[in-house]
Amino acid sequence: MNKTDQEFLVSKIRAQYVEKTPTELDELKVLDNQVKRPANVFAYLFGSVAALIMGAGMSLVMTDLAATLGIVNPMLWGVIIGAVGLVAAVVNYPIYKKILGARRRKYASVILALSDNIMKVG
Repeated sequence: MNKTDQEFLVSKIRAQYVEKTPTELDELKVLDNQVKRPANVFAYLFGSVAALIMGAGMSLVMTDLAATLGIVNPMLWGVIIGAVGLVAAVVNYPIYKKILGARRRKYASVILALSDNIMKVG
């Protein structure tokens, strides 16, 4: 390992231990995460629940689960439950976009002002 590689490696390791002062760019990243995180969490959770509901409907149709549960007409109930899950999965993206749009409008002025300030300084 030559001297340049050693210096690079040492500086890289040293940077992990130096206390970092927060910058405006760090603040901008935090604000961006505050905008996106609620919409992402909702989309993941709602989409997962929708997939589970759709899977439950499919299980009623394709397995003998309905006989175990004592359901008389498993095809009808399986299709209905599966369709509810499918509709929930389909509306997940438009709801996500609405939440994200509302959050963007709420934080737009702060983020734009901060990014303008960063761009002028840089």
